[in-house]
Amino acid sequence: MSTTQAGPERPGETPAAGPAAVRRVTWWRLLLRDRFACVAVVILLVVAACALIGPILLGDLATRQNLRAVNRPPFSLDDGFAFLLGSDSLGRSVLARLIVASRTTLSVSVPAVLISLVIGSVWGMWAGYHRGRRENVSMRIADVILSFPSLLLAVVVLYVFSPSAMNIVLVLAVARIPIYLRAARAESAELQSRLFVDAARTFGTGSWAIIGRHVAPTVLPTLFTVATLDFCFVMLTESSLSFLGIGIQPPDMSWGLMVAQGRQVLQSAWWIAVFPGLAIVVTTVSATVLASWARLAMDPGQRWRLTLPRSRRKIKEVRA
Repeated sequence: MSTTQAGPERPGETPAAGPAAVRRVTWWRLLLRDRFACVAVVILLVVAACALIGPILLGDLATRQNLRAVNRPPFSLDDGFAFLLGSDSLGRSVLARLIVASRTTLSVSVPAVLISLVIGSVWGMWAGYHRGRRENVSMRIADVILSFPSLLLAVVVLYVFSPSAMNIVLVLAVARIPIYLRAARAESAELQSRLFVDAARTFGTGSWAIIGRHVAPTVLPTLFTVATLDFCFVMLTESSLSFLGIGIQPPDMSWGLMVAQGRQVLQSAWWIAVFPGLAIVVTTVSATVLASWARLAMDPGQRWRLTLPRSRRKIKEVRA
């Protein structure tokens, strides 16, 4: 009996044997090949861990005042590890406040993105699949919402109503729905004329079943990339609103509010505003890098680029 050996795999292809296990290994290998994406994932995991565990461990320290340790400079362990990043004008640990504030920042950004993602995606796939008047009405509603800048709309709404975290989530979620609606509508409108969708429709499959089984799995990679980038925008918008004084209000704390509180003593105690600003920048840049990697990893036609070293990848892109 002769055994047939499989030929070498092409970049981006998945072996036939054990597809589920091999697919999981491939995703990890693709991630490990890109060191920038690995660093981005580690940073985002650290931020998520701080948001989940930080307030439980450091909640009291973040609000405890010590007037004998006012505006202590950073990078000194004389007062303990908690004051590694210095103290603010009331003697509170900047490191503890930075960790505790990560929960508030993420508790606004993540729900706003998830709400707009779910509503906009379902609405867009439904409108794109059915086309006609439903699509036209949906697009006009999206145009009306997009005609108002997100930050300006949030400023007006929060000025009229109370500037609470719930109101910030709702106004940002409504303002970002058209982004996902347009992306899902474009993908769904193109897929509804495909042969496999026509076949499912011929066999009597309902529209929602077709959308859930055939359209959604194809559209979700694109929507995930859009959501990752939109997370950066929502986080920056929340920080801007808190900086302007109509976002998160004391005694709650967020990174944008910490920057606003530290700007008054920027010359004498720069670390109070600089470290929260760096946290915003590092988190948003990490999410952008992860979105760039996910865009290639989720596209079967572009996934092979991640198997090449970065130097060869740039040469291939220039030649293409």
